[in-house]
Amino acid sequence: MEREILVTGIGGQGVQLAANVLAHAALAEGRDVQLFSSYGGMMRGGNTDAELVVADKHIEAPPTVGSAWAVIAMHPDYAEPVLARLRPGGLVLRNSVLWDEEMERTDVEVVDVPAADLAADVGNVMAASMVMLGVLSTVTDLVGLDSLRTGVRACVPSYRRQHLELNDRALQGGAAATAPRAACLAWPAVAASGSRRR
Repeated sequence: MEREILVTGIGGQGVQLAANVLAHAALAEGRDVQLFSSYGGMMRGGNTDAELVVADKHIEAPPTVGSAWAVIAMHPDYAEPVLARLRPGGLVLRNSVLWDEEMERTDVEVVDVPAADLAADVGNVMAASMVMLGVLSTVTDLVGLDSLRTGVRACVPSYRRQHLELNDRALQGGAAATAPRAACLAWPAVAASGSRRR
């Protein structure tokens, strides 16, 4: 089984860090992962996207994702083409602080998360992407919260180690901000066995 996750936002929101943390978390759990990132030429404010494929066995194809199981949408700018690739029945996590409009699609599960506000509550709005990963963990059980913490430690460079605790608080804040959704579980067979992680 493969799960395709698209992460989209603008430069400076931590989209690439979040994608890398998620990839490392999945690897820590023994999953196979492929990651492809793209971003505009601007340092801040330009579009930035990441495509991940997480699987319970070897991934044969490159991670060029035609349709996705889930989207993490950090910002509405540049999000439309990414959201169009979400399969019917898919999941979209939206940073609701930045969205003024309802989702036009009615065939997907939408979880609005005040990620920027929750990140500010735990110490810094720049941790909003980590809040979203915490929400993803709770809603889907794609990866566990402990594995996300492991991913943070693998991805945050040594000169940014002072931010580890902030990222941990952001992950926890996101995880606590929502509840699991049975229709969105990443690995239904694992969930059926009663072995949800925390």
